[in-house]
Amino acid sequence: MITLEHISKVYENANRVEALKDINLTIKKGEIYGIIGQSGAGKSTLIRCINMLEAPTSGSVIVDGVDLTKLSANDLRKARKDIGMIFQHFNLLSSRTVYDNVAFPLELQGLSKSEIKERIMPILDIVGLTDRVNNYPSQLSGGQKQRVGIARALASNPKVLLCDEATSALDPQTTKSILQLLKDINEKMGLTIVLITHEMQVIREICDRVAVIEGGIILEEGSTVEVFTNPKEHTTKEFISSVVSDNLPPEALEHFELHQDWIAGTAPLVRLKFTGQVADEPVVAGLVRRFNLDVSILFGGIDYIQNTSVGRLIIILNGDPMKAQEGLDYIKTLPIESEVIGYVRANH
Repeated sequence: MITLEHISKVYENANRVEALKDINLTIKKGEIYGIIGQSGAGKSTLIRCINMLEAPTSGSVIVDGVDLTKLSANDLRKARKDIGMIFQHFNLLSSRTVYDNVAFPLELQGLSKSEIKERIMPILDIVGLTDRVNNYPSQLSGGQKQRVGIARALASNPKVLLCDEATSALDPQTTKSILQLLKDINEKMGLTIVLITHEMQVIREICDRVAVIEGGIILEEGSTVEVFTNPKEHTTKEFISSVVSDNLPPEALEHFELHQDWIAGTAPLVRLKFTGQVADEPVVAGLVRRFNLDVSILFGGIDYIQNTSVGRLIIILNGDPMKAQEGLDYIKTLPIESEVIGYVRANH
């Protein structure tokens, strides 16, 4: 649906700034694709290149089979009708009602009043604003204003919806409702959504796939579940740790002496990570039953990412050292990730 090939963007100001460096991305039709990065990482420039609000210095932007970088100004205007965009600060016209704000782009396209009404009333219903059609922006909450922005973006029947930090000005509860609305729109209308954010919670909530951008470079990308469960880059790990932590809280070890080597009187401290149905497997019970180990659970939890359960456990394998080693070998045969963090003085 969207293919970015070797996209670079250079600003030749007093200081030459390379905002994007050889970006290659493919976004599939009908998916919700997240792009996450800190301020200044290049994510806003990248999303503005998709609808050519920013022309890339080099590279191709292909949307639905058409290379936008090769279009004339007139053809580009037509192509942009297929690409809706919502912004962090809503950008509503304060002198126009909800209805008139949503109608505005259709008026510019020259549609008649009856055509406009036929087009936007179902959209106002989808975004839950049918009871607010005659209100002005000053009479709306932040969440309602963003719903107007979404309705306005949908008015042209776009194939793609670009969301530029669409929830960062909203409180957590409102953010949740807007993300649910975007998910509903994606499912009901088959819309391809590209969402940029600096909040990993937003990615976790609704994105099918995610790309992490830093310094104008894509550090890594993949399915949201893959990236959450197996992050490769330090920046990605930092983003993920803000919403999912599999690190042992320091206070959990205050009664133990941690060693790097397995010496007499210590027991392995093991981190386990489960994905999908495996998260329901009785691993601890298996270790106790098979090897007669006393398994202490120091830390654990299950998160749900894109309807996939991701479980984490940190355990101590107390007991006979040979049995503990057999337990470690047994864990390695299971379809789970495991890591020995160190060795702690055993509880005897």
